[in-house]
Amino acid sequence: MSEANSPANIEALLPEVGELIVTALNLDMPPADIEPDAPLFGEGLGLDSIDVLEIALVISKKYGFQLKSDNEDNLRIFSSLRALATHIASQRTK
Repeated sequence: MSEANSPANIEALLPEVGELIVTALNLDMPPADIEPDAPLFGEGLGLDSIDVLEIALVISKKYGFQLKSDNEDNLRIFSSLRALATHIASQRTK
């Protein structure tokens, strides 16, 4: 496991990514209310594919890597806040 992907780094990234989601989607909730392991789609946060596109755009600008819409891992990457933070930690260039 690389240092970027360490549990401590991922835990530190959770509030930042939560803030990014809340800001990008103009959600009426504090970022701390996003459960790290709750689903982002459906019964969890209730995101849809348009929301994911908006989040992906903000992530690419902030962290310096592209999330492609045809990536077969997108369901896993966007499955929860923790999964998204883990992916960002492993891919970021900024």
